[in-house]
Amino acid sequence: MTNTSDNDLINVDLNQFNQVQTQALVKPDELTHPPRILLLYGSLRERSFSRLVAEESKRLLEALGCEAKLFDPRDLPLPDAVKAEDSEKVQELRKLAMWAEGMVWVSPERHGSMTGIMKAQIDWIPLSMGAVRPTQGKTLAVMQVSGGSQSFNAVNQMRILGRWMRMITIPNQSSVAKAWSEFDENNRMKPSSYYNRIVDVIEELVKFTHLTRGKSDYLVDRYSERVESAEELLKRVNTTKD
Repeated sequence: MTNTSDNDLINVDLNQFNQVQTQALVKPDELTHPPRILLLYGSLRERSFSRLVAEESKRLLEALGCEAKLFDPRDLPLPDAVKAEDSEKVQELRKLAMWAEGMVWVSPERHGSMTGIMKAQIDWIPLSMGAVRPTQGKTLAVMQVSGGSQSFNAVNQMRILGRWMRMITIPNQSSVAKAWSEFDENNRMKPSSYYNRIVDVIEELVKFTHLTRGKSDYLVDRYSERVESAEELLKRVNTTKD
C-alpha cells in the first residue's frame, strides 16, 4: 500500500502545475501608449440615454489619459444574418475589440434585461479569432439606464456575459434611474449622485486597466488549458509517428 500525505497532488499534472510568478505581476508596465477603451451602448433612439452615458464616460476616460472610441451600432446586422466577413460593420466592431484593452458596456433595461441591440454587439465579438481571444483578460465596466425606478437586471446580465467572454469585470457599476430627468437640454448629464457614481466606475476601470494590461495573458493563463494543450501535442506527435 502506498502512503500519501495530505499534500500529495495525486491528480495533478505537475508538469503543467506552475508556481505563481509574482515578478510577472509586479514588474513595471513597459507600455507607453494610453490605455485603449472601447465603449458600447444599447439603443438606436435619436436621444439615447445609454449613448449619452457612454459619451459622458468617454469624456471622463479622455480626461484620465485614455484613448477612447465609441462604436455606433447603427447598421450592425443581427447575429448570423450575414457572414461576418461580408459586413463592414461587423469587421469594424471586431477590429475595435482587438484594439481595446478595456471596455465599457452601457445598456438600457428593457423588459427586465439588456436590449437586443446591446446583446447583438456582444454576440458579434467571437470568443476566439484564430489563436487570439479578443476579450480575454481585458477589463470591463458595466452600466445601465432605466426609464423608471432603479434596477440592476441589465448590469447583472452583462456581468455574466463579461465572465463568459473571460473579461476582468470591475467591482463597481452604475445604474441611472429615470434617465430622462438626468440630462439637460444640451444632452449633458446634470450633477447628481448618479453622475458621481459614473465617475467612480470610470476611475476604477482606468486603475484596473493600468494594473492588468500587458499582464492579462499571464493573469488568465489556466492550468486546465495547459494540460489540454500538452495532451493535444502528445496526440499529434503520436499520430505522426510510424
